[in-house]
Amino acid sequence: MLQLFTHSVCLQHDPGPGHAESPARLRAVLEALDQDRFATIDRVEAPRVTREQLLRVHTPAHVDRILAITPESDTVRLDEDTLMSPASAEAGLRAAGAVVAAVDAVMTGRATRAFCAVRPPGHHATPDTAMGFCLFNNIAVGAAHALAAHGLKRVAIADFDVHHGNGTQDIFQREPRVLFISSHQQPLYPGTGNANEQGVGNVINAPLSPGEGSYEFRTLWNDVLLPKLHAFKPQLVLVSAGFDAHQRDPLANLELQSEDYAWITERLVDLAHAHAGGKLVSTLEGGYDLQALAASASAHVSALMD
Repeated sequence: MLQLFTHSVCLQHDPGPGHAESPARLRAVLEALDQDRFATIDRVEAPRVTREQLLRVHTPAHVDRILAITPESDTVRLDEDTLMSPASAEAGLRAAGAVVAAVDAVMTGRATRAFCAVRPPGHHATPDTAMGFCLFNNIAVGAAHALAAHGLKRVAIADFDVHHGNGTQDIFQREPRVLFISSHQQPLYPGTGNANEQGVGNVINAPLSPGEGSYEFRTLWNDVLLPKLHAFKPQLVLVSAGFDAHQRDPLANLELQSEDYAWITERLVDLAHAHAGGKLVSTLEGGYDLQALAASASAHVSALMD
């Protein structure tokens, strides 16, 4: 069974007019998943993450700082790209809480796989800094929960967002129980993700050059990254599902199509079946062209269902 975790407050987080990470992104995803072929998905309201769960990956000062920012109107700017509106702190709690709840669901057998349709995204948030549209590192909170609450020894995070998940890498680069694997465009924000950034042997970065597309992406995953994941034999597969490597996306220069997201998802599902009893949790990261985002998320979720 596939469960879908989301919350209406994630639509109320509003960085302001013209911002790429707009509520329209999540609205496009949810509307795409409202088609008849997705009717069998079990839809679950995302709970709030707890402070204890956040503190597994974030500093107390960071958590306190984000939760203290509750503007009565307008927005508060954290950096050039990252802003908070009145509902942002609550949306951040629900986005991280969705991944924790999804991990619990697959680990206890209530679901086999889960997709968290939430925002703000998370993979740029470091232990002590909100950045790149991200407040809390949702996927990292979920991974740390899997280690602490479920006693797992091998958790894999596969990140195919076009931007490198610098925050996820920062959090786990000294944690051998977590394997972090990322394909991303380089050069591109945030400027990290070189192949020589290897953590304690648990970080594998695979940059793609501007203009590269389906062939290079599939070859990289098929020949390099998927074998590394299989060798790790994860007990749980987590996915940072960014769809901004799509040809239409305005913030990057790769040439993927929605079919490529179905392809990589199918192989990650196979990975989960081979080593983790099928257990896989995916959460929305980037994707800034609404048409491409809707099509790519639909392809991703269809593959999760199959």
